[in-house]
Amino acid sequence: DEATDPSIPEENWECIQRFCDQVNADTEGPLFALRLLAHKIQSPQEGEALHALTVLETCVNNCGDRFHSEMAKFRFLNELIKVLSPKYYGIWSSEKVKSRVTEVIFSWTVWFPQEVKIQDAYQMLKKQGIVKEDPKLPEDKILPPPSPRPQNSIFDTDEEKSKLLARLLKSSHPEDLQAANRLIQSAIKEEQEKSAQVSRRVKTISEVSENVKHMDELLENCRKHDFSPAEQETLQALARRCEKLRPLLFRLASEAVADEEALAEILQANDELSRVLGQYRQVVTSQ
Repeated sequence: DEATDPSIPEENWECIQRFCDQVNADTEGPLFALRLLAHKIQSPQEGEALHALTVLETCVNNCGDRFHSEMAKFRFLNELIKVLSPKYYGIWSSEKVKSRVTEVIFSWTVWFPQEVKIQDAYQMLKKQGIVKEDPKLPEDKILPPPSPRPQNSIFDTDEEKSKLLARLLKSSHPEDLQAANRLIQSAIKEEQEKSAQVSRRVKTISEVSENVKHMDELLENCRKHDFSPAEQETLQALARRCEKLRPLLFRLASEAVADEEALAEILQANDELSRVLGQYRQVVTSQ
């Protein structure tokens, strides 16, 4: 009640921080907090609703995975949607409150792309015409990084950037907050690119392994009896696919030059590919 008091024009940051501390201290804190915040965000008093949205965003920044998990459930998202929907509170909610709610949900689609329900809720609002276009997020708005933060994050491995971010976040100057936000966004983009590289590597090496295994089995059978037409066709298709996988492995190797373990894994997969293709050519020649 203190943190969302509509009679106070400015945010009571000391009280908001105490609220966050209580959320983190209580096992059921995120669940109870979101129920209370939903009620306040739906308040007919604009000041109370706006204060509650500030508390919500501060909790997102400070209350970690358990809070993120609860806020990404339809149970809570539906309460936010009611503020925007003309079937519920949208008919009397102020434009300022509706704009902030839209901005909050949209910001979560950017910063929590793995949360499918948030994406679905926002797309539904767009399909229904409740949200006409994506809001432009203020540059001085500090949003939370995706949770959990990947291991070996740029802020874990680059001490200078980590110190710079910490200094910028402590500053009260808008230009420093803008710089911090740009730094976070840049780091997240870099980490997403790394994640995409790892995904491509895992997928390609897995396909190489499956194809090599299948070819080994067919080649072993062929040593015991002549190829059937079906086996010949399968082997030819596998060989063609393996040939196409080789340049993919070379590309992955060039991306992984700084990661010795990943590079070794790629080179081993390439050796297996070369071995089985060599055996295939020998068998075809002898046939």
